[in-house]
Amino acid sequence: MNKADLVDKIAGACEISKAQATTAIDTAVSSITGALKKGDRVALIGFGTFSVSQRKARNGRNPQTGATIKIAARKVAKFTPGAELKKAVNKK
Repeated sequence: MNKADLVDKIAGACEISKAQATTAIDTAVSSITGALKKGDRVALIGFGTFSVSQRKARNGRNPQTGATIKIAARKVAKFTPGAELKKAVNKK
């Protein structure tokens, strides 16, 4: 499923226009992104939690030359699925 499919599904289910559904999705994504930029967690009960994790600096290897390179420390976005999402995915 891509963004266009999601827009169609939301517009149909909520009986709103595709433009309104697109705005709703864009607002949700930008709100989550803004919270993560500030270092906050975003918890959607039953779905999962978005958070920021810190990766340490480490040594890596260039696969073409085999040379050792330094990989800088950085922050990464992380998603942890909730119990209900895990249960729904594993249902047969």
